[in-house]
Amino acid sequence: MEYLTPDLCDAYPELVRVVEPMFVNFGGRPSFGGEIVTIKCFEDNSLVREQVAEPGKGKVLVVDAGGSFRRACLGDMLAEKAVANDWEGIIMYGCIRDVDAIAELDLGVQALGSHPMKTEKRGLGDLNVEVTFGGVTFTPGEFIYADNNGVIVSSQALSMPE
Repeated sequence: MEYLTPDLCDAYPELVRVVEPMFVNFGGRPSFGGEIVTIKCFEDNSLVREQVAEPGKGKVLVVDAGGSFRRACLGDMLAEKAVANDWEGIIMYGCIRDVDAIAELDLGVQALGSHPMKTEKRGLGDLNVEVTFGGVTFTPGEFIYADNNGVIVSSQALSMPE
């Protein structure tokens, strides 16, 4: 489904929280939305690897990678796994790599930037905990919508106005 965040903000101003502008749209799907699943990690994408292997229909993975510009927590192989398991998209508060390959995938991906170095795999991180960045707290089970205009969060599912 296509989402337009300005239209959602106009239709539901009392329900949306707008994330500060900081993300670049890298995915092949220009707009995406769904139920929030969170990961908190730092320069270790072990939990990202585990989650994209799980069914993701109707879900968006929100990764608080600590805003790191030193490692990429998502690359083409994990993005391909996310597509294979029907994830709607990934919001990465950190970096990704393999940007040209990810741009070809039917997956929404927004991140702070790109970096060619992969992370170490130490098995560290937290799954489905509240994370905060960009002036917004992301709570598992809430909903997120993203497009080239920005990223918004709501405590309930939103539908595009007619």
